[in-house]
Amino acid sequence: MWREFWATYGKRTVGAAAGLFFGFVYLFAGFWDMLFFILLVSIGYWIGKRKDLREEPIFQWQRIWNWLMERYRPFR
Repeated sequence: MWREFWATYGKRTVGAAAGLFFGFVYLFAGFWDMLFFILLVSIGYWIGKRKDLREEPIFQWQRIWNWLMERYRPFR
């Protein structure tokens, strides 16, 4: 059961746990920053979910680089 859970939701769990950890660190620095704490946990979960589902990266750096080099070639 745990192996199946880990295979399906492993990276989401790690992402949420990392967000939770860093959120607690920030939370103890100031109680009124609860919105930032929730933001950190949500971002950690979202990144982990994208990794679990094997979605494409948000920023495709190679494609951006190629577009920049094509658009702004120094010696046309």
